[in-house]
Amino acid sequence: MISLQNVSKIYSLGEDIVNAVVDINLEIKEKEFIGILGSSGSGKSTLMHIIGLLELPTSGKIILDGKDISKLTDAELSKIRNKTVGFVFQSFNLINRFTVLENVLLPTKYSKERTPQDFTEKAMELLKRFGILERRNFYPNKISGGQQQRVAIARALIMNPKIILADEPTGNLDSKTGDEILDILKNLNKEFGVTVILVTHEHDIAAKTKRQIYIKDGKVVEKYL
Repeated sequence: MISLQNVSKIYSLGEDIVNAVVDINLEIKEKEFIGILGSSGSGKSTLMHIIGLLELPTSGKIILDGKDISKLTDAELSKIRNKTVGFVFQSFNLINRFTVLENVLLPTKYSKERTPQDFTEKAMELLKRFGILERRNFYPNKISGGQQQRVAIARALIMNPKIILADEPTGNLDSKTGDEILDILKNLNKEFGVTVILVTHEHDIAAKTKRQIYIKDGKVVEKYL
């Protein structure tokens, strides 16, 4: 599905050069459930941004479904990203002035492939599946953290993406609620064949995925200590 070939990412911070990702080769297949594990500053978030098409590498290639997307424009990348990748973040990234339902529908605003009614029906189905349909007219700051993360997952799924990228999705949740969110991601992978890539610094979280990738100093390593 997605292949990173000799991918590196370099940032300039004043006079300093930061090698955030260094010569990474990585293959992610369709329907995989992967954990990317690394400490703060290891490069795992930069790697996630590259896989999620939020950033382009300084060098190397990104091959998505057989197509080299490394040289596409921002507009071209945005269009592919909107259709292909759904994001779930530690801080939920919901907009408090919008209702739960409106938050789920946000990625659909620039799509012309289906009608607003079609998307609304899909959003309602997702909210029902995650047990929060009765909260659809609530605002995010009026529901619990676990419910907010369910809203974020519903939003990530609204465009039927091939990939879900979850960045520390349990970081702001208690252990019980965190386990429930992990179960949701696991079921999405198992039942719907969505490729799930979970980024974390916690061994026990990564251990719940089917394959782990360890990142240290911007490089893929055999084992993360």
